[in-house]
Amino acid sequence: MEKQSEIFKLLKGTTTVGMCFKDYVVLAADRRATSGYFISHKKAKKIHKIDEHIATTIAGYVGDAQFIVERLSTEARLYRLQNNEPIGVDSIATLASTVLFYNRPLLIAQLLIGGVDHEGAKLFSIDWLGTVTKEKYTASGSGTPYAVSIIEENYDPSLDSEEALKIAVRAVRAALLRDPGSGEGVDVAIINKNGINILRGEDIHL
Repeated sequence: MEKQSEIFKLLKGTTTVGMCFKDYVVLAADRRATSGYFISHKKAKKIHKIDEHIATTIAGYVGDAQFIVERLSTEARLYRLQNNEPIGVDSIATLASTVLFYNRPLLIAQLLIGGVDHEGAKLFSIDWLGTVTKEKYTASGSGTPYAVSIIEENYDPSLDSEEALKIAVRAVRAALLRDPGSGEGVDVAIINKNGINILRGEDIHL
C-alpha cells in the first residue's frame, strides 16, 4: 500500500485533459514538470504525436512516458509500412495497456490517447496498471477536479472544434490557478481527418 501511495503521488503533478467528438479529438496539458515540490521544467512537452492520426498526453515519470510513446510510435510506423494503412486507435491503446501491464510497477506513466481512424474519433485513458477505459471526456493529474468541473459544465458532443479548443484551454487554466503541481501555460491539440495540429493555449482567443 505504501508503494502504491508513492506511485499515485508521482502521477499527480500535472493536468491533462481529453475530449472526444464525432469527427475529432481535443487534448490539452499544462507545461510544468515537477519533482516533489521542486519545479524542474517550465516548458515540458506533454502532448506527443504517435502517428499522423493519433496523439497522446503523458503524466508520471517523464522517462517512462517517453519510452512508451517511442514504442507506440515505432509500432504505428511499422504497421503502416507492413499494411499500407494506418493503425487503429484501439490497437494503440491496447498496446499501451500491454506495455504498462507487463512492466508494472517498473513503468510509472498515465496516458490519454486520442485519434481518428476509419471508425471515427476515439479517446482512451490508460493508467499505470494498464487499465484501459474509453471516454467521451476525461482528465488526469492533480488538477483533475478543477479541469473536469469545467468540462462537465460545458461539454456537448455537437460542439464545433473552435469552441471545444476553448473549453480544453479553460479547463487546464482552471487547474493552473488552484493546483501547485500544474502551471506555466497550456498546450492544446486537435486531431481530425486532416491530421494533428498542436497549438499554444495563448493563441486560443477565449
